[in-house]
Amino acid sequence: LGVLCVVLGIIGVFLPGLPTTEFIIAASYLFARSSPALEAWLEQHRWLGPPLRHFKETRGMPLKAKALALTWMWTGVGISTYMLATAGIGVQLSVVAMGAIGTITILFFVRTTAGRQSLILS
Repeated sequence: LGVLCVVLGIIGVFLPGLPTTEFIIAASYLFARSSPALEAWLEQHRWLGPPLRHFKETRGMPLKAKALALTWMWTGVGISTYMLATAGIGVQLSVVAMGAIGTITILFFVRTTAGRQSLILS
């Protein structure tokens, strides 16, 4: 499951709407319980490691990372809503609702921290 989460997280870097951060954090959690070697690999990874270590240390995101995540998320929501015009208003409203849930989560449930400005793209 940890490897699957890493794969989905990497795909999420390129595919709007598929989260990256959540899958990488889930992979770290799963590796911590099943494979110390894979957990160490993930934490030492060139791109995934620094933001993961920062999250583990602070249990939050820097303000700049939150702003960037929200900007990219809403860019993805806008593009998805436009591209789904033929799918109907219900599908479009579902995409916007998921964006709103993500925004509420980032703003009100993820702590804002000071420090490194690293970010796993969401």
